[in-house]
Amino acid sequence: MTDENTPQTDGGSQVFQPPGTDADIPSAAIDEDDQPADPAAGAAAEFVGEDIVAGYPTSAEPVIDGATIRLPPGEVTALVGPNGSGKSTLLAGLADQLDIDAGTVLLDGEDIHALEATELARKLGLLSQENVAPNSLAVEELVAHGRYPHRGFFESLSPADRAAIDEAIETAGVEHLRDREVGNLSGGQAQLVWIAMVLAQDTDVLLLDEPTTFLDMHHQLEVMEIVERLRDDGDVTVGIVLHDIEQAARYADHVVVLDDGGIYDRGPPEAVITAAMLAEVFGVEARVTATDDGPRVTPLRAVHDGE
Repeated sequence: MTDENTPQTDGGSQVFQPPGTDADIPSAAIDEDDQPADPAAGAAAEFVGEDIVAGYPTSAEPVIDGATIRLPPGEVTALVGPNGSGKSTLLAGLADQLDIDAGTVLLDGEDIHALEATELARKLGLLSQENVAPNSLAVEELVAHGRYPHRGFFESLSPADRAAIDEAIETAGVEHLRDREVGNLSGGQAQLVWIAMVLAQDTDVLLLDEPTTFLDMHHQLEVMEIVERLRDDGDVTVGIVLHDIEQAARYADHVVVLDDGGIYDRGPPEAVITAAMLAEVFGVEARVTATDDGPRVTPLRAVHDGE
């Protein structure tokens, strides 16, 4: 759902698109014993996808077929699964970037399809995998684009906007880059700046689609430390797609494993990340060891069909 004030995409890349308006992501699953949060109680937002069916016109069958997931309020949920398991498709449907064929997406009990694009962007932030901005744009200017849902199209930045921008830059650890041009940043620096932009959007729910992919170890840790700070604050509900199983084990409160378009398992990392799951879902024989930082996975060999 978009409106005339919503920045548009070009060639599948995000162009000035502060998440929550036009892109892809999400995450966690509903246990039968879970009770919905009460928004009136001042708790963090609850984000739920119920019986989601989604696919593409080129696909004969749905990519996601009847998945139900829940992001527990104020916590971090990691969505993991092998390539082709449907993670990005599910994220796109949950973020209203892909029309779902069936199901409902609820934010604090309200169907997101009933919200105007700008209203949704005040509640739901999304950082997609690919983001594009003019190379000559200054970092602070890019981060300021995250404030677009909170002001009129032609309105200048308010003191509240500037405070949110400053806080986002500080949280993302890019104060030293504030005046640099985006085109002069490394890949890791640029990712931190895009995260600052979505933080400036100041939403109740934040969805991140593989934010550490292709980054070096230093910048991966910086990204995950931002996620950790958001979790510790407890007022933002975070869903994150990760390829690194150990990152999911260390930083997530909940893990949802996706396999072949459906939910294979969900729960706390120590219950979900097991040798049996890795063999069956990822085709990897591995040793899983309990540590203070969550399960540690030591891959041993690839498991082939018929073994």
